[in-house]
Amino acid sequence: MGKCDGRCTLLVICSLQLVAALQRQVFDFLGYQWAPILANFLHIMAVILGMFGTVQFRSRYLIFYAVWLVLWVGWNSFIICFYLEVGHLSQDRDFLMTFNTSLHRSWWMEHGPGCLVTPVLDSRIAPDDHHVITVSGCLLDYQYIEVLSSALQILLALFGFVYACYVSKVFQDDEDSFDFIGGFDSYGYQPPQKSSHLQLQPLYT
Repeated sequence: MGKCDGRCTLLVICSLQLVAALQRQVFDFLGYQWAPILANFLHIMAVILGMFGTVQFRSRYLIFYAVWLVLWVGWNSFIICFYLEVGHLSQDRDFLMTFNTSLHRSWWMEHGPGCLVTPVLDSRIAPDDHHVITVSGCLLDYQYIEVLSSALQILLALFGFVYACYVSKVFQDDEDSFDFIGGFDSYGYQPPQKSSHLQLQPLYT
């Protein structure tokens, strides 16, 4: 019963991670954030692998999923530090998110709750294929929306890591106990061999 509860809980956590990652992927695509797009894609693949390992009782897949979650926590911690400009990190270094292929920033910068976007006409600081805007009236700045999104990813990853380790340990214990009682090894029960030759003995009366 404990194993079933752990598997079901891990599947729920993986499902929440999958929904959150897909939602984040959509908004990163809209904002042309290529580095987060690549990271989200790898995360989606790892979550699907974790769900497969949970359903199919594959402890190795769960170990891989748990290791990836450690990297995922590190990546989202970097995202939080980047948008809060911790240390020497600065949002002016857009190449960190777009691989220096565009001047786009987070999609939430212009589409946050309550944001009013006003284009600046006849601006000389914008490249030929871009325009300058001013954003005002936002109920929540885009930096904090990105920080909250990364914090949610970290929270789900921590729960997923704990349950992945627990369920993987349960799977390994079951495999060890199965091997102990025989399993499918060659030292298990062997049926008696039937002889194909019958020896006839004379009958004396």
